Order: sequence, then structure tokens, then C-alpha cells
Amino acid sequence: MANTLHIKEHMDVLASDGQKVGKVDHFDGTDTIKLTKNDAPDGKHHLIPVSWIDHVDTHVHLKKAANEVTSQWSNAA
Repeated sequence: MANTLHIKEHMDVLASDGQKVGKVDHFDGTDTIKLTKNDAPDGKHHLIPVSWIDHVDTHVHLKKAANEVTSQWSNAA
């Protein structure tokens, strides 16, 4: 599992195909990241599990391609 200690607010979240799928808003619990609604195509917050993270550098890199991410992410309440 990736080191989530390096994840900060407003970091870009990139899919495995290099496409930006959002920006980190904050952690929702200990195993889910909430993405900002401003960068979402539908203007809503979305949740992605930490298990999707491949690695973290100046961005959060996911193991899934953008189309998988957007079809599988959860809508935040």
C-alpha cells in the first residue's frame, strides 16, 4: 500500500493513463480520499479508496485508468 502520509490537500490525483481525475480535498476516515467538487465533471465530491493508490510524489498516482476511476468512484453524501 502507498504511503498516505505524503498526501496533502489540493494535490492532483492522476489515473494510471496520466489523466487528471481530480484534486484531494481531504481524507474521509482513514481509508478514503474525498476529491474536490470544483475539479469534478459533475461539480460533486467523489470518494476513492486508498487501495487504488499506486504511489505518491508531487501527485497522487492511481492504479486504475481514468475511465475505471470515474465509473467506480463513489459520490460523497
